[in-house]
Order: sequence, then C-alpha cells, then structure tokens
Amino acid sequence: MLLKALAIFVLQLIYVPLLTLRTTLVVKGERNKASIAALLEAIIYIFSLGIVFSDLTNISNIISYVIGYAIGVYIGGIVESKLAIGYRTIHISLMSKNQYLVNKLRENKFGVTTFIGHGINGEERYRLEILAHRIRESEVISIVQNEEPSAFIVSYDLTQFKGGYLSR
Repeated sequence: MLLKALAIFVLQLIYVPLLTLRTTLVVKGERNKASIAALLEAIIYIFSLGIVFSDLTNISNIISYVIGYAIGVYIGGIVESKLAIGYRTIHISLMSKNQYLVNKLRENKFGVTTFIGHGINGEERYRLEILAHRIRESEVISIVQNEEPSAFIVSYDLTQFKGGYLSR
C-alpha cells in the first residue's frame, strides 16, 4: 500500500515538470518536441491516476498525488528556468552615450542596435536594443549593471524573429 503511494508521488514528480516543459515548447513553437513530451506525459498521467482511482478510499494515495503534483510544479519551474528556451529582446535606456558598454556587449557576441531618443524635457537619451538567447539574458543585465548601474532595463519574450545578427 505504501509502495503505491510512493509510486504515485514519484510519477507526479516526473509528470508535472514534463507538463511544464510541454507547455513551454508549445508556446515557443516547438510542436514536434511538444508532441513527444505530451506522449510521455499522457502515459504517466494514466498510470498515476489509474492507481489513485483503483481505490478512492486510500487517503495516502490521494495525498501522495496532491503533494507530488505541488512539488512537481515547483520542480517544473526550476527546470523551465534552467532550460530557458527561446529568446529575449532587452531594451536598455541610458542617460548618456556609453560606447564602451556597446563594445563590451558586442565583444560578448550580443547583437546591439543603438538609438537616440528624447525625454519629456527634450533631453537626449540613448537606447540599446539587444536580442539574446534567453539563457544569456542575465549575462546581458549583469554587464549593463556593472557599467551603467542607473540604466533602465526592460526585457521581452520573443515568439519569432527573422534575420539579424543572431540568425547568422
């Protein structure tokens, strides 16, 4: 009886991160990989629920399912952030031109496009637009914060792009 509860718990620890990964792959347009993840996910789902539904009076099985699911969500979030599938566009706003920062980002193989804008009172602002693999987003932010601690940084998730420095 305890063995079944343990099996349910372990299956949930595999199932839920797989569900998170599948959802991420679908959102990122990786349909083939998402389909494979969905196949594995469905097999695990059927087995674990089959054990739970075989005896709904067994509270330890139900508790194992619920706790395994909750911990699986946490693990899934960690796995997703480690894989960091996809790309980010990162906008950096600076009060003054910093060619050293631009050069440093480019030396680290980041594509940087620069723009000049104007603030509310007409003062010039300098904006950098950077496209990076999501796994390298923190690297960009670290470089910018080291060189320009007062920089305003915004990053966006990309769904698709064509051309440019990264596609070479």
